[in-house]
Amino acid sequence: QVRLVESGGGLVQPGGSLRLSCAASGSIASSAAMAWYRQAPGKERELVARITSYGSTNYLDFVKGRFAISRDNAKNTVYLQMNVLKPDDTAVYYCNYRYLQYIYWGQGTQVTVSS
Repeated sequence: QVRLVESGGGLVQPGGSLRLSCAASGSIASSAAMAWYRQAPGKERELVARITSYGSTNYLDFVKGRFAISRDNAKNTVYLQMNVLKPDDTAVYYCNYRYLQYIYWGQGTQVTVSS
């Protein structure tokens, strides 16, 4: 079992920045991939960014150049630095853990971009 706890969401003006954190605990595999997804009202959940255990990353096209995912394996924590935020980035952001057939989700953290 793996528990994921997100933090760092909130209300920010367009052009602002936020950093999300996801702390993992439990039976964590060192080779697990971690990711951030988001879901806006009335829309499907979508992958925002993913990072493998060896640091390879991929991003949703809409956030490339603005968002950066990173991980601290010693702290079992993954981060999402979000810059130049836009109103279309408004969503609930979920942390995701994937190792073989084991998939876990955090409870989500709300990010609202509005003036």
